[in-house]
Amino acid sequence: MTQRRLERAISVPVASLFVCFCTAGCLSYESAPQPQPPRPGRHTFALEAGGVERSYVVHVPASYDPATPSPVVIMFHGGGGTARGAMWQTGWTDKAEEEGFLAVFPEGTRADPTWPARFLYNPQTWNDGSGRINLGAARRQVAEVEFVRAMIEDLCVRFAVDRRRIFATGFSNGASMAFRVGRELPKCLAAIAPVAGNDWSQQSTIERPVPVLYITGTSDPLNPIEGGEIWVGSLSFGEKPPLRDLIQKWVRLLGCPPDPRVLYDKDGVKGIAYGPGKDRSEVVLYTIEGMGHTWPGGTCLLPRRMVGETSDKIEATDVIWEFFQRHPLK
Repeated sequence: MTQRRLERAISVPVASLFVCFCTAGCLSYESAPQPQPPRPGRHTFALEAGGVERSYVVHVPASYDPATPSPVVIMFHGGGGTARGAMWQTGWTDKAEEEGFLAVFPEGTRADPTWPARFLYNPQTWNDGSGRINLGAARRQVAEVEFVRAMIEDLCVRFAVDRRRIFATGFSNGASMAFRVGRELPKCLAAIAPVAGNDWSQQSTIERPVPVLYITGTSDPLNPIEGGEIWVGSLSFGEKPPLRDLIQKWVRLLGCPPDPRVLYDKDGVKGIAYGPGKDRSEVVLYTIEGMGHTWPGGTCLLPRRMVGETSDKIEATDVIWEFFQRHPLK
């Protein structure tokens, strides 16, 4: 056998073994950053998951050092949104520069991938596990969890990542996606922080107690605090449970005490916490009086007549980052 054939005979099984080893679990190997990692700034990467080409954007802070593992915050945009829209809406890129972590913005899928994403005519959405027929990604049964797992592994090859500090947040349909990956990838994600979305899962157990911070407005027409059917124009997007039911579901899931303690109560903003639960996990809830379907302290991308009032009484990005810092993966 020639030297070239011998190298090929060895490389194929070794490569296959490497893929199996890396994807077996989210803590199965230590990341190996590229010799020449991307420079500070924004970079778009592509990969295939579930037979579909997917992409995500990474904001690399100026302080990034390939010799030092960095935390990661994954931000799922809302239904009809985009990765770059989420950057502008939430301020996570500025926070990444301040605190020195990698801010990651995955893209959802749209009905026609050959045309740009448009909120009304070609919206990007997430298969959040709800099974809602009017939600494109759910109707198409997109393999979102497979994509997120592959994205995390891809990140850990391209960058020096602190695997004990990978977090997920999201807005609206993206918040529901954060709930889903928190449940289905509990060994990959240290904590989650959904904003103005719903956890559609009915499972009563979780493999690992994942700390949760949840934020919403009391006047959100698309995520009503008392629950009910959600309408966007003439389309129904499912019936959401009351907020109290969502929170109590996670209180039981994490084994937290039933009575909360008050963290903050000022100017119409109330924060309460249930815990500690299993492995010192907790469920934290912030409600903002009079706020609609918007990111607290962020920029609203939709008309007020559709989403309600904005609020800058708290900066959700700051509150979430503080929560994440308290909950590395044990």
